[in-house]
Amino acid sequence: MRLRLTDTEGRYPAAKRESPSAIRDLSLSIEAGEQVAVIGPSGAGKTTLLQLIGAALKPSAGMVWLNDCDVWSLPTRELQRLRGQLVIAPQTPPLPPRQRVITALTAGALPSMSLVQSLANLIYPQRIHEARAALTAFDIEDKLWDRVDRLSGGERQRVGLARVLMAPASLWLIDEPLSALDPTRAQQAIDSLLRIARERGVTLVTTLHQVDVATSRFPRVIGMRDGELVFDLPASQVSRERLAELYAQHEYELAGVQAPVLDLPGEPLPPKIVHCR
Repeated sequence: MRLRLTDTEGRYPAAKRESPSAIRDLSLSIEAGEQVAVIGPSGAGKTTLLQLIGAALKPSAGMVWLNDCDVWSLPTRELQRLRGQLVIAPQTPPLPPRQRVITALTAGALPSMSLVQSLANLIYPQRIHEARAALTAFDIEDKLWDRVDRLSGGERQRVGLARVLMAPASLWLIDEPLSALDPTRAQQAIDSLLRIARERGVTLVTTLHQVDVATSRFPRVIGMRDGELVFDLPASQVSRERLAELYAQHEYELAGVQAPVLDLPGEPLPPKIVHCR
């Protein structure tokens, strides 16, 4: 799926009118089958960008095009059909806790099922082989029949990624897919996503906090800050100097550590308790 944004602005639905837009005057074009990583400090507008691309958020200005269709000029039925050709995967997968993994995965495949298959899926999960293969891509096939609430955070995240593979989509929009994974699992997960996207000819756009993964695994990297496009470059041209400028005053994010805790004026901190033996 091809996508294009032209002079696009995006604002949170609950934002005050006088507050700045989360995305400002952004123009972007991504061809079908490309794999693109979006990086930038917290609050840069990365998640909002995915929502705009996926027609989950209507722009306050500008235009969004998917496969040369002006998304927000389409009739409701046509817009729904177009949305059915893409998948937006949030950072925290929306997996019902009491549901089994197999059920969560087959739910992702419902748009490609016939009415008969969908009804049969209510009685007994369909496409079990396909679901197992999707879990195998993220080294978690042994959890196929487990309940979601018995999984660790990292396991849930990998199940969420496997659900992406089940969807009949030509555009994957994935928000922070590695946030709950250790470095080894993160490398394996992103390699699987990239490999399968290439095999299927799927367009992949993902936001990442792991700058090293973005620049070493993706052919194209987009840098955002304060709702604006800072650079859009081949990964080989993303220099340390560009990254330092992009993450200025957010160097802890570039280094992959948590934000520092500052002692600000106000109420005194509670006394530190020392346990003696």
